[in-house]
Amino acid sequence: MKVLLCEDIRGLGWLGDIVEVNTGYARNYLLPQRLATVATEGNVRALAKEKAKRAEQRLQERRRIEKAVEAVRGAEAVLAARANEQGVLFGSITEHMIAANLRAQGFEVADEIVKLPEHIKQLGTHEVTLRFAEELTATVRVVVVPEQLEEPPAEQKKREEQEQEA
Repeated sequence: MKVLLCEDIRGLGWLGDIVEVNTGYARNYLLPQRLATVATEGNVRALAKEKAKRAEQRLQERRRIEKAVEAVRGAEAVLAARANEQGVLFGSITEHMIAANLRAQGFEVADEIVKLPEHIKQLGTHEVTLRFAEELTATVRVVVVPEQLEEPPAEQKKREEQEQEA
């Protein structure tokens, strides 16, 4: 029996393939599980249209991603974090923080696109890879600066008085 595959099936074929299978296999497994349909001319034409539509959608998505890659390539994310005197952060800079900073700048970046081998735990400049698709990547610079803490008003007054006395 000839069937038209509706999904990729390991060892049998890919979506859209017309394959010859045993009648029992088709009737008892492939057709009830909606993994395949009987290969009629109408089904073949409908699938060809669907394949063309999907190919066009993939092409448009690819173009959109390429534009996003070009836009973000060479961008810089400046993040402030608390650190000690040696420049070691008390916390760490995560993928989410980098993506949020880039989104705030107007770039189209999801958290899962940012690839860090490990979280950033030092002040300074770091190169981070954004993997939009398998072969579409961009590198951005992440600058981690120390967070400026506001002094409480009482301590600020004391300091000002000491400076005036000196």
